[in-house]
Amino acid sequence: MNKIWLMGAAVCMLLAFGSCKPKQSAYKTAYEQAKEKETTAPVEVVEETEEAVEVAPVSKPRTSTASTRSERINAAQGEDASRLKRYSVVIGSFKNRTNAYALKERMQNAGYNAVLGENEQGMLRVIVASFDNKADAADSRDAIKAKYAPQFQDAWLLERAY
Repeated sequence: MNKIWLMGAAVCMLLAFGSCKPKQSAYKTAYEQAKEKETTAPVEVVEETEEAVEVAPVSKPRTSTASTRSERINAAQGEDASRLKRYSVVIGSFKNRTNAYALKERMQNAGYNAVLGENEQGMLRVIVASFDNKADAADSRDAIKAKYAPQFQDAWLLERAY
């Protein structure tokens, strides 16, 4: 009798575990639809004319409505303080110095002029770009988000408080 119960339990477990397979076909269909939308995006055709149109350059200062976080920040020990300007693009915040220096080194190897800033609470901010203009900082942040998607999607702007 125990053998029958044991065999029945084994069959039930086999059926239970066999029915938990992920539905790969659903994922594949969604992926293919997304790829199709990406490749079939409408392309705007611009016809060239032979008329030359002269456009006067506009020297209007660029502004941005991007949100920033303001805090007192100084260059971390051993860092060049002159590389910190008013607006900075932060891609990581760490209490652990080893993690902060590892990310800084990785970004320097990728060609960025990364610097570590430290706030009053001791948090190390990994800054990949610093600007005097908020609009330039926002453009840089958006470019980093696009280049390193989805890794640095939480990159943010830091406004240095003096």
